[in-house]
Parts: sequence; C-alpha cells; structure tokens
Amino acid sequence: MRFITVLALSVALTTSLSFAPSKESVPQIGLVAPLEQDSLLYAAGFRMLGEAVSRTISPSLSEEQFQRNLARIKKAKCKVYLCNILFTGKIKIAGPNVDDARVVAYVDSAFSRAQQAGIPVIVLGSGGARRIPDGYDAQKAQADFVVLCRKLAVAAQKHKIMIAIESLQASETNFLTSLKSAADVVRAVNHPNFKLNADIFHMMRGGESPQSIIDAKDLLVHCEIAEKQTRSFPGVQGDDFKPYLRALRKANYKGNIFIEGNTTNPGTDIPLSFTYLTKQLKEVYAEK
Repeated sequence: MRFITVLALSVALTTSLSFAPSKESVPQIGLVAPLEQDSLLYAAGFRMLGEAVSRTISPSLSEEQFQRNLARIKKAKCKVYLCNILFTGKIKIAGPNVDDARVVAYVDSAFSRAQQAGIPVIVLGSGGARRIPDGYDAQKAQADFVVLCRKLAVAAQKHKIMIAIESLQASETNFLTSLKSAADVVRAVNHPNFKLNADIFHMMRGGESPQSIIDAKDLLVHCEIAEKQTRSFPGVQGDDFKPYLRALRKANYKGNIFIEGNTTNPGTDIPLSFTYLTKQLKEVYAEK
C-alpha cells in the first residue's frame, strides 16, 4: 500500500511539473545614470544601472582612475549591467576614414575593463562615430561596417561581453536609423556576441512600428526606453508605451528594459519612472 501511495504521489508531482502552465516573466527595469545616483536608484526600486564607457571603463582613463571606478562599481547597491556611448565622435567606425586596427585595439581594452568590472553588456549607439559623409555610398558603408563589427564581436567574445547595437533617430546620425536596418547588420555579422538593442524612444521618434520588434525577435538582447517628446523619463509626460511592450511580449523577449532619458529633477523623476513603467508592464503582461 505504501509503495502505491508513493508511486501515486510521484506521478502526481511529475504531472504537475510537466503540464502546469509556465508563468511569463515580466522584464526587469534598469536606468542609465551616473554611479553617484546608485542609492537614489536603489531606493526607487531599481536593481540595475547603466553607466557611460567614458566615465567608467574607457581606455583613456589611467589605471589608477579605473581601479577607483572598479571599487565603486563593486560597492554599488545596483548591479552595473551595461555601459553605453562606446565610441566618441573622434573615433570613426563607419565611412571612409575608419582605422580598423585602432578601433579593435580600443574596444579590446574597453572590453577587458568591462570584464574586470563584471559589466556584461556594451551598447553600441555612438551616432557621431558612425555618421557618414553626405553623399557617401551607404551600401559600401554598411558592407565595411559589417566587416568591422565582426572584429568587434570577436573581441567581445574574448572578454565575455555582449554588444547590443541600437538604431538611432535621424537627428542623431545618418547611418542605421531604424531597428530594421540595425537588424540587417546584426544578421550579416552573424555572431553570438553581436546582437540587437530595441530603443523604443528612437523607434517612436522615427515613426517605426512595434512590428519591427517582433520581426527581429531572434536578435533582441536589450531594450531601452524614454518618452518621445523630450526624451523624458517614463511618466513625466505620460506616454503610452504599451503597443511596444506588447510587441516585446509577443516576441518572447527575455532581456531587461533600461530607461535612458533626460531629467533635471532626478529625485522626483527616478521613482516616478520606476512606478510608471512597472505599472504599464504589469498591465501588458496581465492581458489575455
């Protein structure tokens, strides 16, 4: 009798584990902000922040400066999950004046420091660095850029870094100004350490449909967001992001969503943005 009871219990547990519907995980929210605002972010509910390459891991920083940053990163309450602005406008990565060897040496050093700091994601936006001269052959620029990005991906793999390339609105650059065009580059590079960042702010400013997120679902590793008019934090103007959040859900997106915007009142806007975006996410993921 005892054997039958144990067997029945085992079957019941196996059945419940195998056939119970799996609960969708709502994306976690982070915010791009100076490390000095770590405590403010943490108090608002954030557990991840994003910093800038230039302030934290740039090869232009001395080893002493980097070690100070490293100590601060390791003491921070929020996980420093990413760095953005990989290249300044002084280092060209697209167009006729690209020095591939210089670019690769720069990222190898930056990625090495990111690895030491435990920062897994580097966002590749850098609108000035990738702007091409007016009238320059865009197809040639893209072909050359793909070759360069394969080299960057190899350096990223060496240091266990994920590069997340983002499209930018046309006012910030003239090269790769839609999620679709950035996705085309990711597909051409075809490397596991070079994937796609869906920046909802840039998509809204460019009038790009949420469908582009669904079309690129196999490439997405990162997402950023801000309000359309002035790049304010979610909740300041009250933008409705739900069409784009629904697209992320439909795409079965497994990454995080980082707020990257502007504020002159961080003490108010940071907690507001966490509450506002969390509410919209919960509403979307509760929909049948």
